[in-house]
Amino acid sequence: MRHFSGGKGYEGDKPPDRSIGLEQEFFLVEDSGEPSVRADEFLERCREVSEGDGAACLAPEWVKGVVEVNTPPVRSLADLEQEYAGNVRLALRSAREIGLRIYPLGTYPLPLEPAVREEPDYQVQVRTVGPERFMDAGRCAGTHLHLGLPAGTVDTEHGLSPAASEGARKELLDLYNLATALDPALIFLSRSCPFYEGRMTGLSPRTTRYRGSDAFGWDGVYRHLPEVGALRPYARNPEHLVRQQFDRYETWLSAMEKAGVNLALFLESGGDLLRPAWNPVRLNRQGTLELRGLDSNLPEATFAAVELVLASAARVREYGLTVTPNEEISTFEVSGGRLLVPGFERLSGEMFRAAVSGNAEDPTTTTYLDSILEFAEPAEGRLEKLRDRRAREGAYPTTEGEILATHAAENGLISREEGLRLVLWACEELEAQVSRLDRQFEPEGETAGAS
Repeated sequence: MRHFSGGKGYEGDKPPDRSIGLEQEFFLVEDSGEPSVRADEFLERCREVSEGDGAACLAPEWVKGVVEVNTPPVRSLADLEQEYAGNVRLALRSAREIGLRIYPLGTYPLPLEPAVREEPDYQVQVRTVGPERFMDAGRCAGTHLHLGLPAGTVDTEHGLSPAASEGARKELLDLYNLATALDPALIFLSRSCPFYEGRMTGLSPRTTRYRGSDAFGWDGVYRHLPEVGALRPYARNPEHLVRQQFDRYETWLSAMEKAGVNLALFLESGGDLLRPAWNPVRLNRQGTLELRGLDSNLPEATFAAVELVLASAARVREYGLTVTPNEEISTFEVSGGRLLVPGFERLSGEMFRAAVSGNAEDPTTTTYLDSILEFAEPAEGRLEKLRDRRAREGAYPTTEGEILATHAAENGLISREEGLRLVLWACEELEAQVSRLDRQFEPEGETAGAS
């Protein structure tokens, strides 16, 4: 597995230098752990604390109880961690100063009624999907990883720019298919809060309530609109990738018409070809490939998953591997100049189901993850620690597993008291982990706090 015979996928002696970026959605809660709707007050405080400097890394979401912390484009994992730590530290400090906390997991464990904003972009989505169904999106928080592409590869009129070079087209196609193949791994590794609206279902609640699945009977936001919210099939070639963008756009326009939503409202909110895309893997209007399948989570879990993606992408780029689906396998395998990955029927079927509902020892998931780690070749850092835990304990660790071991639920229900205890534990753990991230970037003799 560790011997590659593919050719270079780039010109020159070094792999291409590409940007990366991260966005994470966080719930705001009061000091008690109860939900807050004070996002606007919080964002204003961030601007005051940073004196306008750095506040651009914080943004509102479509509900008033969730905010987004993002990083600028950077060129290395270390820089990504440093930017993330600094931006989250600003959020933590600002929140503390007005009596708020930052809750970092994918769902709030207790019943939650989102307070919706009125901007046209949000209203188009609410009215097209249906107000009651779309409320599930306001009860979920995700993390999005952006992989930079050659300049001019993506455009909002065609999806894949007609002017993109052959090298850029191959790079995008292979990264798109790699990201697709990694989806069940990212779902499993980022499983965070096991509770949704006070209940434990045995499923990953953010994935099921956000994506939904008609095949598995999971009722979620995009259950009946998989073209715009579910994982899409591998792209066979650049033309197929472009066709997917137009198919999704036409599906969304049709859904809007059926729901009686005025097209002008969509166009007013920037309704170009790439706008109606909430899939786990998508082309972003900023010119990146965006991976959206991660739960919001604690920094250590988030960056383990990020490191897995970046290491895998680096292998594909470095050796010019062609990512090739194969329905006969359920692992990553290198054969000559190809990276063979599970075919889409298997990936979106048994492997997706196992990642969402399987236990930590399920061989469908563990064997698949083993093969990805072997492909990524971790020599140190979080991936090596992840592999060591797997070797010692027979399973991969998750935040969800830690919560289930330490927070009681009777008959699958979590009490208000226990739910608030879980919320405050996660808030405190976020602060502790950000402090540890901060310290690795401080000069010797100096220390940094999270708040």
